[in-house]
Amino acid sequence: MGEAVELDVAGRTVRLSSPDKVFFPEHGYTKLDVARYYQAVAPGILRALRERPTTLERYPDGIDGEWFYQKRAPRGMPDWIPTAHITFPSGRSADEMCPTEQAAVVWAAQYGTLTFHPWPVRRDDVEHPDELRIDLDPQPGTDYTDAVRAAGELRAVLDEFGGLRGWPKTSGGRGLHVFVPIEPRWTFTQVRRAAIAVGRELERRMPEQVTTKWWKEERGARIFVDYNQTARDRTIASAYSVRPRPHAPVSAPLRWEEVPTARPRDFDITTMPARFAEAGDVHADMDDHAYALDALLDLAARDERDHGLGDLPYPPEYPKMPGEPKRVQPSRARAAGQDPAAS
Repeated sequence: MGEAVELDVAGRTVRLSSPDKVFFPEHGYTKLDVARYYQAVAPGILRALRERPTTLERYPDGIDGEWFYQKRAPRGMPDWIPTAHITFPSGRSADEMCPTEQAAVVWAAQYGTLTFHPWPVRRDDVEHPDELRIDLDPQPGTDYTDAVRAAGELRAVLDEFGGLRGWPKTSGGRGLHVFVPIEPRWTFTQVRRAAIAVGRELERRMPEQVTTKWWKEERGARIFVDYNQTARDRTIASAYSVRPRPHAPVSAPLRWEEVPTARPRDFDITTMPARFAEAGDVHADMDDHAYALDALLDLAARDERDHGLGDLPYPPEYPKMPGEPKRVQPSRARAAGQDPAAS
């Protein structure tokens, strides 16, 4: 697999073993190619990960091999990479790595990390998210163009409810993510409630194009606003993260004016370094802002009071939450003579 190489990353030396190991067979991209990609965009991805508990999506033998999520800090992690103690919905806890230096990203790439999944919190306050993350997920029969239309309306909704500003990025697939920096004074439950309110408002404005239906059988050919990506321990791939698809795409930060004409396939580990060298991190100013969620939480309260729209189902591995409807697939509930919406 070739002799080990050493990479200088912002003054730290990171040793890379088996640099010629192929990670993306279709194009022959190697572990070294991935590490050099992260070296090239290190300031940008560190901005997205800095001080955040981060789950690593690891592919030690490339995308055709076995893979796993590394939630606990890997053994042998250097002492210059700090950790944060986080608690999962199950009640279990772990210490997760929290990158504070560019070299931490390349160090993780040495162990086959392709995608970085940061929590929406900082290590000095792991109970209060500082980002509202909206995941616009195309369902079968829809594509990036449909996500773009939803994102345009989403931008208007955010502005109308609290003057919020979102920073968009490609998912690395067909979807779009929009991140809103917020004041870290709300709980995970409240932030999820705000995400549901955003989704329902989009649904009202674009009923044929957008849905918040949790059950796939009810979504149809619409963009799903995945509100559960804001639940505790649910994470979204960071900006600049490599995605495990044959052409090695990356989650690309965009300016709003780029969203309609962007082509997600154009952003990969070979093209993003040049874009980064020319334009820098187009989301560099995100950390200069922190918005309030009061208007969205007021909207959620009105939805419940005036329209009877309460909570929505959590993912199946979560404990039953107060006010949550039954987690029963609607078709199964109907077959059993139950009301699918009953709590």
